[in-house]
Amino acid sequence: MHKNLTRQTKASKIVLISSLLFAVLFLASCKEKPVNKPKGYFKIDFPKRQYQLFNQESYPYSFEFPVYANIVKDSSFFGEATENPWWINVDFPKFNSRIYISYKEIGKNKLDSLLRHSFRLADAHNSKATFKDDSLIMTPNNVNGMLFQLGGNVATANQFFVTDSSKHFLRGALYFDATPNEDSLKIVNDFLLEDMRHLINTLKWKN
Repeated sequence: MHKNLTRQTKASKIVLISSLLFAVLFLASCKEKPVNKPKGYFKIDFPKRQYQLFNQESYPYSFEFPVYANIVKDSSFFGEATENPWWINVDFPKFNSRIYISYKEIGKNKLDSLLRHSFRLADAHNSKATFKDDSLIMTPNNVNGMLFQLGGNVATANQFFVTDSSKHFLRGALYFDATPNEDSLKIVNDFLLEDMRHLINTLKWKN
């Protein structure tokens, strides 16, 4: 009799343990599969738009640029000296970015060559661009040209060239000191695009 009770007790324990294991496995299988959360990006507090005048006496152009940017003279281009002393960068320290501005004199350079070169530079990013939007620039200050906007993980999403077709030719391109990532940079690109438009619309030629 005692042996039968012992056997029954052991059998009951085995059944209980088996039931618990089955319940654990069942509940585990009912859980939803984990889903990767989308990447989040830091919230950016944009400064209030205010502008100041860049109008150095020796420069053949002037324009307005943001008070949260700095003008830095560019003395080299890919390790070589610039063609003239009027190449500058508009630096945005808060956004780790800058607009590279190059200036060329028509006469020393043929206009059609400058135009072709500008289009080639814009098209150089086509392989990584998801879209490209070209829009004409025409301002009352005899500033005409083209604005290029590119989508995707491109090195520069916003660039332009402007000219008076007879003497002055200026090109600008916005770059970030970061790995191109459209998702994380788009909001800053859009913000700085408005500053680039303001620069273009206030640009004036001298002489």
